[in-house]
Amino acid sequence: MKLDPKKTAVVFIEFQNDFTSEGGSLHGAVQEVMEKTNMLANAEETMEKARAAGATIIHAPISFTEDYHELSREPYGILKGVVDTKSFRKGTWGAEIVDVMQPQADDIVVEGKRGLCGFASTNLDFILRSRGIENVALAGFLTNCCVESTMRTGYEKGYNVITLVDCVAATSEEEHRAAIEKDYPMFSRPMEHGQFLDTLAGEAEVADTSRGYSG
Repeated sequence: MKLDPKKTAVVFIEFQNDFTSEGGSLHGAVQEVMEKTNMLANAEETMEKARAAGATIIHAPISFTEDYHELSREPYGILKGVVDTKSFRKGTWGAEIVDVMQPQADDIVVEGKRGLCGFASTNLDFILRSRGIENVALAGFLTNCCVESTMRTGYEKGYNVITLVDCVAATSEEEHRAAIEKDYPMFSRPMEHGQFLDTLAGEAEVADTSRGYSG
């Protein structure tokens, strides 16, 4: 399988200091899996090489006001954890995208992510369709939460969804592995980042492939 970079986007979900960095409010919860998969370095390599190949790079951070008034008065589950740890507050270091994943001039930063799915309260679908994107590769946090929610929605919207299994992390190895082994194959094409980069054909390769089909 070869992917046309012009029709491919890589979406980096919540690569923010509260998750990625020492001192981040939620870093301790994901650090073990991050280190085991080397996900941050893998994501950085994917971002740089996919960008160079001509793919669209999209960042999908989450953020809230100081009092979290965007959420219900009594949040529960994963969002209660965000509130209780005072994570991802606008204007704080914790909400900033980690230095090694900083957006470049031609990258796109999705606006309005307040929940789990990257599509739900944002302009992500508009961006993808406006740019003629067909292939959507996903990386980020958490393996079994925001990445999985975005994967499922992307699948139902008709995109060719790819999950970069060594560019994601969860709060436990058990949850991480279960999502990748049981859920990801149902709604995406799971790949390691090197395999994805190999499938991301250069423009010359795409042109050659197109001529082959027309013949």
